[in-house]
Amino acid sequence: MTHRPQKHSLTLHGHRTSVSLEPEFWKAFQEIAAARGMPLNALAAEIDNARGVDRGLASAIRVYVLEYTKTHAKS
Repeated sequence: MTHRPQKHSLTLHGHRTSVSLEPEFWKAFQEIAAARGMPLNALAAEIDNARGVDRGLASAIRVYVLEYTKTHAKS
């Protein structure tokens, strides 16, 4: 079941920001950061640095979660 997006605070490059993500995406985002052995803010900064100017941070995180999940899916 999908829930409404919720705001979550992050620190990127020393500045506070927030993203609105559905609980399922937020949980997956946290799990990916843990699996990669990196802080959540560091993963968010990596995604932020790689995203284009036409994509918001929340959208970039969703796409990252989707791509990561597809790449690391268990067969």
